[in-house]
Amino acid sequence: MAPARIEEPPVSWPVKAENGTSQHKGRPRNIDSIDAVKFDDSLQPKHYDMFGTHPDSRILFTDVNILDSSDRHPFKGDVLIEGERITQVGEVPNIDELKKDRKVRVFHGKGRTLMSGLGDAHTHFTWNGGDLDRLGELGVEEHTLLTMRSAQCYIDSGYTMCFGAASAKDRLDVVIRDAINAGDISGPRYLANAKEIARRDGELVGGITAFADGPDEMREVIRRHVNEIGVDNIKLSMSGEEITEIRSAQDCYFTDEETAACVDEGHELGKRLCAHARARDSVKMCVKHGVDVIFHASYIDDEGMDMLEKKKTKHVVAPGLNWLLATLYEAEAFGYPQSKAEQVGYKKELDAAVAGLREMHRRGIVVLPGGDYGFAWTPHGTYARDLEHFVKLLDFTPHEAIIAATRGVAALLMRGHELGQIKAGYYADCILVDGNPLEDIRVLQNHDKINVICINGRVHKAGRKEYIAPPVSGQDDNKHPIVPDLDLPEMKKDMQKNY
Repeated sequence: MAPARIEEPPVSWPVKAENGTSQHKGRPRNIDSIDAVKFDDSLQPKHYDMFGTHPDSRILFTDVNILDSSDRHPFKGDVLIEGERITQVGEVPNIDELKKDRKVRVFHGKGRTLMSGLGDAHTHFTWNGGDLDRLGELGVEEHTLLTMRSAQCYIDSGYTMCFGAASAKDRLDVVIRDAINAGDISGPRYLANAKEIARRDGELVGGITAFADGPDEMREVIRRHVNEIGVDNIKLSMSGEEITEIRSAQDCYFTDEETAACVDEGHELGKRLCAHARARDSVKMCVKHGVDVIFHASYIDDEGMDMLEKKKTKHVVAPGLNWLLATLYEAEAFGYPQSKAEQVGYKKELDAAVAGLREMHRRGIVVLPGGDYGFAWTPHGTYARDLEHFVKLLDFTPHEAIIAATRGVAALLMRGHELGQIKAGYYADCILVDGNPLEDIRVLQNHDKINVICINGRVHKAGRKEYIAPPVSGQDDNKHPIVPDLDLPEMKKDMQKNY
């Protein structure tokens, strides 16, 4: 039974705001908020080691512009990686010896930007880039291959951290997580989920949902997800979605008792909860009962905003903005015209969401990029669009957007002490970008501009030229041949195949 519709009350913050790059010039405003997030220690995820990095491995980046995800502006320097971790940043004392050592991989930065690998706070590896209703019909063998390709697509796009938001089949996320950590396939560091949990009158896509009614049955499903499947996160589907045309984004389908039971059971088992919560009441239930990660939060009202601000060290918000924007403006080629999207309410929701998220950013509530990539009009491989939306719509500076996608997602993974920054002692998850994302955030959407990708101290991507210093006539007493720098054609595969 759908809840009764209640007209949304007006909010106290501006609903209409001019788009454009933020004029803020000072210290990134979200650093302190991100660092203040403190999930309970009992919810610390299992530490997963990634296999395959030799302890004697050494990688040297010279002459790079270091964007370290701190409040510091990018600075020139060199970076040394030894084994899995970064050991020197800025000045490398024995750099001349390292350059001559044949066992050291040397990348000549030539002024390019070295930064932490990116992170996605709302990831669906198992989404197929097409019709989600058919995912339940897809054979598990084909679906496993599809999920593997999505994981590879994330790392190919420069993403080294992902927070699993739901899996279309129970064990797909877990199996792919374990295969990545074992070194069997390429992919980012990942916290896995299972099917999203919904009431029988509140599901969004039936074939990829775990159904449960009432507190007791919900507790039972959560125990199964944790004890039998082995998830890291638990997903609740609490509100509707306008595209269904039967379950509005303004409707909440969970009760207080059900939400409280889910949080109690999940936290008792040491797992954090995330929730599809677009509706006003679903957002307030998340804050009231302690759902850790709030997805969307489109229709938050004044009461909910005040509640969230008071508990902002215990929650993060991952809005999945690209889904709203693309559904409204870019889905017509796939048979969903803008007139239809506006009719069912996506223009109204986008306006409300943007206004609310700008207010969250102003109040120091942590808002992180990522979410709902893998639909037909939000294809895999386009994840960095979220960063552009943060800058153009949410009043983030490019620096703040990058900090959210690096340092912020590391905090979400509860590994801010060792991921998400270019810093000595941190894991060597980094990307070398041909451009300055602080001047043009869109450069991170261009895979050809992400020249080198490293994860866990291993090189995932690097072209032939990256290993060869450009020949200079007369260098090394002409002991080497001087050859023309040929630009050989490169074979490229599609980032993601649609099934």
